[in-house]
Amino acid sequence: MKTDYSEMPEFSKEFNRFSKKYKSLSDDLEEFKRVVDVAPMGNSKHFNVITRNEQCAVVKARLFCRYLKGSSLRIIYAFHYQSYKIDFIEIYFKGKKENENRERIQAYLKNFS
Repeated sequence: MKTDYSEMPEFSKEFNRFSKKYKSLSDDLEEFKRVVDVAPMGNSKHFNVITRNEQCAVVKARLFCRYLKGSSLRIIYAFHYQSYKIDFIEIYFKGKKENENRERIQAYLKNFS
């Protein structure tokens, strides 16, 4: 089954900002999508389900960026079980910000409940 991807407006802004700095990011995201296509909830210790409900699971994962040579980017996405849809919610740099934006995740979940 083909996974359908979309981005929240805030994610798009953050992604564009990071893309200017880290040139490999678009390719890195495509690679990440290939992994998630196979295992939407993740396949290793680099994936962590933050919250789940009947419709979806919100997952935090490491996004490996070749430009950064490491795993310091985090990506937050929601996987919708029924529609096999993934919404990217947030991307951030671990060095600058310890945790995900909980308010943004709550607002996202409110819109989909």
